[in-house]
Amino acid sequence: MKIELLCTGDEVLTGATVNTNFSHISQVLGDAGLDVVWGTTVGDDRDTLLEAFRLAGSRADAVIVNGGLGPTVDDLSQEIAAKAAGVELVFDPVWYERMEAYFQKRGRVMPPTNRKQAMLPAGAERLDNPIGTACGFALDIGRARFYFTPGVPREMKRMLSDEIVPRLLARLGRPGASVLKRFHSFGLGESRVDGMLAGVESLAPEGTCKLGFRAHYPQLETKLNVRGRDLDEVQRNLAPVEAEVRRRLGNFILAEDDGRLEGVILDALRARGETLCVAETFTGGGLSARIAPLPGAESVLLRSVAARSLPQLFDAAGLPAEEAPPEATVEAAASVAARLRARAGASHALGVLIQLDEGEDRIEFGGTVCIAIAGTAGVVTRRARMLGGREWIRLGATELGLDCLRRLLQGLPIDERIDFEKD
Repeated sequence: MKIELLCTGDEVLTGATVNTNFSHISQVLGDAGLDVVWGTTVGDDRDTLLEAFRLAGSRADAVIVNGGLGPTVDDLSQEIAAKAAGVELVFDPVWYERMEAYFQKRGRVMPPTNRKQAMLPAGAERLDNPIGTACGFALDIGRARFYFTPGVPREMKRMLSDEIVPRLLARLGRPGASVLKRFHSFGLGESRVDGMLAGVESLAPEGTCKLGFRAHYPQLETKLNVRGRDLDEVQRNLAPVEAEVRRRLGNFILAEDDGRLEGVILDALRARGETLCVAETFTGGGLSARIAPLPGAESVLLRSVAARSLPQLFDAAGLPAEEAPPEATVEAAASVAARLRARAGASHALGVLIQLDEGEDRIEFGGTVCIAIAGTAGVVTRRARMLGGREWIRLGATELGLDCLRRLLQGLPIDERIDFEKD
């Protein structure tokens, strides 16, 4: 099956809005074993939209259109879809009632312009949207089946997973069940993990397991897409592969599936009734920003200090500013972490100090990361060198600091070799 993704909107075409919807749709389809062959972006222009719909309908088997289902004059997807299919727009009273109920539930009156969202091409199949007013729909244009989705990301994501992917798999006659198992790791590059996991697919019956990767620095996501006749068979096929991946990647796995590193840390601290303080330089508060928004963090994260210079950090932690060294050291990180922990009465304090190299922000640029974790048993430290631009170092240092804390809480060595080289 040849699939085309067609994204609409002047704001997307001009780059004013970063098109994250395209990447999400493409990744979800790839995880489901569905291949995207073409990607097209079109502005809010009737003639170019019509041309794009007709071209996609002549060369693809399935087309997912994203955007253009709103109530405003520049939302043109229903109108142009009807024209391309050679049918009229018709009023859908069922969807109109759904929209009215949506507004009433929120204590609002639906504007007259929203009636436009209940106008669908004649003969279109409605695609449900339980969290918004944009009605998705499907119809045939040329040789292809078109699936129209809203541009609002959370609405699009729900419609894609619940309505579109199952329909595409049914058209292909794929097995009735599949599971996507994900492992999130830090400290190993994609090529290295590919080599470490060589042959794991053969542990499942032939053709039922597909291994894949998605690198999003500083983490790597390892994916297992497993299929079967039903969920019981899928789990049987997945079990030996899943166990072997855990065995081979070991301590470098920081979370699985929808889990996140900061969530793993928070859960571990909450389970023990323990608390945390954070001190950081150069990260712009990135460490505490990963933890603070999580539910339950208010009872765990007692204090966070972010500073641009070591004297400022020392002063904020309650240490004499004049005793701050000229450059970041693990000893300085240990002093700050221990002092901050004592002042706040926390069980743990994480200090991450970064010393950037002098010179231009280029790929060969670098920095030194000094990490200290103060706890009831004392202070442990870690020093690492990173190469890359300033943003690369900021992200890597944030991840390294959090992963060291995760390792400590799990009883793992925090200085296990970490590879920062880009694959």
